[in-house]
Amino acid sequence: MATIQDQKFAQLGLQKATTSTKVVAYHKGLNNVNNNNPILVLLHGYPQSSYIWRHLIPLLRSNILFVPDLPGYGQSAPANEHDKVSIGLRVLEALKEVFASQNPKAESSPPIVLIGHDRGARVAHALHVSAGTSDILGFKITGIALFDIVPTTSQWAIGDTAAAQTGFFHWSFLANVRIAKEMITAYGGGKWALDMIDRWSGSNITGLENLKSGDALKVYSDFFDQESIIEASCRDYEAGATVDVERETEANKEGRKIVVPLLLVYSEAFLPKRARKPIVEVGVTDVPVGDGIGHFVAEEAPEVTAQALKKWLETLRP
Repeated sequence: MATIQDQKFAQLGLQKATTSTKVVAYHKGLNNVNNNNPILVLLHGYPQSSYIWRHLIPLLRSNILFVPDLPGYGQSAPANEHDKVSIGLRVLEALKEVFASQNPKAESSPPIVLIGHDRGARVAHALHVSAGTSDILGFKITGIALFDIVPTTSQWAIGDTAAAQTGFFHWSFLANVRIAKEMITAYGGGKWALDMIDRWSGSNITGLENLKSGDALKVYSDFFDQESIIEASCRDYEAGATVDVERETEANKEGRKIVVPLLLVYSEAFLPKRARKPIVEVGVTDVPVGDGIGHFVAEEAPEVTAQALKKWLETLRP
């Protein structure tokens, strides 16, 4: 799995780095950062790895990229804390370390754009909202793009019907770490990952071919055959049912929200329309993706996603 991922990103012109905290990331262009060309930090979701960005990366040829495996996923070692803020800070610490290695004399705060799908999107959202500022660890967040999510508190709130609870059963199941880990391990972590991907993907034939191309299913299933990844991903959801909810609830009470330009790309088929209501009041560029595309928008519809992303990035130029 690691070999396939490493080889693909090398073919796409990315360098691999392993940081002191054992975060594995791929990057390019970090020595060319300026206000007109920020670092795009691509954060993947569940049950996957940074490999989800393989189609989008070649469509972002002129952009500067930092593409990590989230701590506990892919090749990255798990963190001690699994809440989204802690994970986000570890990712930015990894970026800071790699950026410094490429720019030993850099003094200014480099601009970054956080782009996340699924759990990675929740990391981006929580990191910015909890901090209450765009300046974090010496980086300046100039924009945030969220792919196919709603805020965590909103996600829990839509589970008030049998259909909703059935559709998102994994949220509460995975949050029960001990039993979920034991059951998934017995079932087969790789098989579980493939079942979830199949459950959340769309009906578009081309989209499904894109999703499966490049031995992607083997990459994801092989990673999830590792017990450490099963446990870390369950810890991720445990935090999503406890610390993350508590922090987001407090932020909502205090009126803290995303204050930088926000792009929302989502599957018309997958994301419930009524779950989008809590973010309507945020200044958001809203891009629905139809034609049977499912949850994995960056893989199933990379051209549409890249077009929306590049158009939005143009609006961020000072």
